[in-house]
Formats: sequence, structure tokens, C-alpha cells
Amino acid sequence: MASAPAPMSELVRATSVRQVRLVCGVILFCYVISHFLNHALGNISVEAMEAGVYYHTSFWQFLPVAILFYTAALTHMGLGIYALYQRRQFRWRTIEPLQLVLGLSIPALVMAHVVGVRLGYTLYDHQKLYPQELYLFFVAAPGRLWQMTILLLIAWVHGCIGIYFWLRLKPFFTRAAPYLLAAAVLVPTLSLLGIYQGGRSVAIEADDGEWRTHNLTRRQVGTVAEGNTLDRITGAFTITYFGLLGLALAARGVRAWRERRGGMIALSYGNGKTVRVPKGLSVLEASLRHNVPHASVCGGRARCSTCRIRIIGDHDALPTPSQREAFVLTRVGTNDPSIRLACQLRPMSDLSFFQLFTPHTHSTDGQASTPARIGQERYLVSLFVDMRGSTQLAEKRLPFDTVFIVNRFLGAVSQAVIENGGQPNQFVGDGMLALFGLTADPQTACRQALKAASGIATHIDELNQLLSHDLRQPIRFGIGIHGGEVIIGDIGYRDHIVFTALGDAVNVAARLQDMTKTLACEAIVSDEIRGTAGLADDTLPQQEVAIRGRDEPMAVRVVANARELAALVDRSERVAA
Repeated sequence: MASAPAPMSELVRATSVRQVRLVCGVILFCYVISHFLNHALGNISVEAMEAGVYYHTSFWQFLPVAILFYTAALTHMGLGIYALYQRRQFRWRTIEPLQLVLGLSIPALVMAHVVGVRLGYTLYDHQKLYPQELYLFFVAAPGRLWQMTILLLIAWVHGCIGIYFWLRLKPFFTRAAPYLLAAAVLVPTLSLLGIYQGGRSVAIEADDGEWRTHNLTRRQVGTVAEGNTLDRITGAFTITYFGLLGLALAARGVRAWRERRGGMIALSYGNGKTVRVPKGLSVLEASLRHNVPHASVCGGRARCSTCRIRIIGDHDALPTPSQREAFVLTRVGTNDPSIRLACQLRPMSDLSFFQLFTPHTHSTDGQASTPARIGQERYLVSLFVDMRGSTQLAEKRLPFDTVFIVNRFLGAVSQAVIENGGQPNQFVGDGMLALFGLTADPQTACRQALKAASGIATHIDELNQLLSHDLRQPIRFGIGIHGGEVIIGDIGYRDHIVFTALGDAVNVAARLQDMTKTLACEAIVSDEIRGTAGLADDTLPQQEVAIRGRDEPMAVRVVANARELAALVDRSERVAA
């Protein structure tokens, strides 16, 4: 039990205000989805809507869930107002201030509905369900239908933007994006159609006096006096909310006034660029205010470290890193006090620094169009292949003839990689690095790499037959395959930037490819690949090998004939099925 506080302390350090807002937002978005799906039942009938709302309210009014929901709602609203006050720079991407504006408009639009339904039930035991609400929107007060429609769309768009910001850096987002987009379009469309169909049915039935007698009773819709009271409560809540917004804006003005009175500081970027900003701005906000390109994948949320800067000179007078900043810096393995996050550091005196990540200058906010282009950690499978004997091949040939053969070799290899779902990544002389898993899960990536190795062998056989009249001996090759967590992103300088993978897994694959020479085989596959691909333990001969840079020997599988790998993978897939 003595070690219990440590994980809790780590959790607190890893948590930021934005993450609290995200968790609260996810809870609210789950409620919105549940409500939208209930509305969609109107495409069947109003009775289906009433049956669905029974389960909807049973869950969300269950006391522990209700406490969690209302706590999340109040917290999310409060943090939204705080975000309005805290934000000093609105020149981020257009979608971010749009999300803030939409989020702040929701409480004002939803106030009348919440008071009328929820507070009406609490104070007067009103039983307003779909027939009563649809009657209000389609018969009694049609103008309120447009207000409710706008509210639904704003809540949905606001939630979708938040989910996008949350998931866009996740490894699976590229694969999931089409399905998420389909859901983002279909759910509100079906919901609005359900409201329309249900409203039409109620509008027709409302002409029947008996329907009115059963559905517009005092207990269901209340009296005029009760309605007036609820309207006054709605007005008071709305005024209070707008007062809080005004207070936040006033606090912003007071802060700006105090900052101007407090003086300006100079930020020097280490490349001759110097800007003057009020005290209290973060370094990243200062960069955005003065259109200085500054890398920041997460948009200043302290969810990445791409905005890191190294302080030049004395750093003792700087503000102490917050828990969130300290967590991120520890996560990336730096204990150097001169390295800070630009989005979190708010200097109070002149500061000189230089950026550790070169921003993409084509983007005014320093953000790449794809997060992975700057850096992303994920599981990939690396396949290294090298042509054997290329030196001897070049000895008695013209240079252009040698280049022709090497290019044919690399073309055959690339074709096999692409056919099996991989991506040719780097060409080094007569060798190539291929990556698998950029758009597939680890098991699929491992199977694709093994099949690609088999395809490489087959394509090289065909190439040998094609060039048999010009080759003294067939082209031979060596393949190394290993998988693991790597960093993918753009590497290079200015016009010489390439997308590639860096990490121990890539280095090991290169070492394994090299070992095929001494072990006299066509391919060496790490046991990690064998196990993840689902191949049986006795499928390939195992051997322990020493990897340069590793203390412990590594279990690998030696493949004498790479052509057999495709059949082994197919067999394992049939067994699994």
C-alpha cells in the first residue's frame, strides 16, 4: 500500500484543466448522443419515442449518474467561461474559437428547455414528455422549434469538434475517421427527421379534442401561473449566465490594463528575431500574436512537446513548471531545466531562447496539416531488405547498367511491399526500408510484412529470369523484420525533409537483415513478429542472437526460404478463423 500514492501523484501531474473539460465534455456528448438517438425514433412513431425516453431517463436520472452528469455540465460550463477569460490569443485555427463560441452559446439556448422540463418536474411534478414538447414546438409556439433546432445543431457541432481535437493525435484516427464522419452526419440527420415526423403526427392528432384531454392536462403542461414562474426563473438564470460572461470579459480587460501598466518584455528567438509582448503571455501565444512560426501539434494544450524551447542564459528566474508541464517534460525524458514548453511558459522578464523543433513555415500557426508529419509514437513493423553482391555486380558493368539493375531490384521489392499493404520508405543504395502498420493494426501489419517478404522473393525470382542473359549469378537478398513502438514524422532540413520512422525497432530490423549474411538465410524475423502475426511457435526454427546495442540476446526465427512465409501466414489465418 505504500506505493499507492505514487500512481495518484502521477495521475494528478498528468491532468490539466483542458483534460478535465474534455472528460466532462465526453460525458455530456454521451448524453447528447442518447438524446439524439431517442429523437430518431420519431421516424418510427411518437409511441416509439415515448418508449425510448423511458430507458433514456431511467439511466440518466439514476442518482449516481445524475450527480455525475450535472457535475460534468456545471464544470464544463464553468471551465468554458474560464477558457474565455484565460485565452489571450484568438489567432489559432478558425475551428478553435468557433468551438469556444458554440460552447458558450449552448447554456443560453438550452436554459428554457432545462427549466421547463427538469425544473418543472422538480417544482410542480410536471410530466412533460414527447407529445407535450412536440405540441409546443409544432402547434403552440412554432417559433421555438427553430431555437431548438439551432440548439441541437450547435451542441452536436461543438461536441464533434471536441471529439476531433481529442482523437486526431490517436494512432487509430486515420482508420476511424470515415466511420466517425458518417456517424457525425447520420445521427443529427435522423434525429431532426425524427422530430419532424413526430411533430407532424402530433400536429394532426392535436385537432382531436380527446387527444388534447389526455395529453394537455394540468399535470402534463402545468398552469399559466406555473409557466410564468418558470419563465421568470429562466430569465433569471439567463441573465446570471450573461453576467458571468460579462464578468469574464471585464476580467480580461482588467488583466490587459494591468499588463500594459506592468510593462513589456522582449522575447529573442535566437535567430535575430525579437518581439515585445506584455508580461504574462506564454511564449507560444507571443509567437502567434507576431506571426512567428512555432511548431505546436496539439495547439497549445500541453498534450505534446513539439513547442519545446531551450532557454539561452540564466533560467533560474523563470516561473516553476506547472504539474502538467513537468509531466510532459518528464514523459519525453528531459530533466534539463533550460528546456521548457512554449505553450506553458509565461516569462515575466526578457527571455532569449531557440526552438527545438523547426516549424513548417507554410503554416502561419506553425502546425502541420497532419500531426504525424511532426511526430507521433506508434507501433510499426519495419522491413529492411538489401541486395547481395551489388559491389561485384558493378565491377564489370557500366555505371548506368548497374543503376538499371539496382532500380529493377528496388522496383520489384517496392511492388511486393505495396501489394501487401506496406509503404516503401527509405532507399539507401541498393537497400530499402519499408513500413507496415501506418493504416493497420499490429497483427495485420505483421502478417502484411511476412507476406511482403514472400512476395519479394517471388518478384526477385521473376527478375532473375528476366535478366538471366545478363547476370552471371542470380540476384540474392537479405530481409530483416521487427516491430515495436517507433516515432514517425518528418526528418531533415528545409527542402530535404522525408517522412520516416526512428526507434529501436527500426534499428533491430536493420541488424537482423545484416545477420542474414552470417546465418546464410534469406530472412530473419523477430519472435515479436512471429507471435503478433499469430504463427505457431513451432512454425519456424528459433535461435538466440546478440543484437548490437542490446544487453540481452534476442529470440529470432530464421527463414531459409522466404517464399514459404505467405503460406504460413495463410495457414495461421485459417486456423484463427
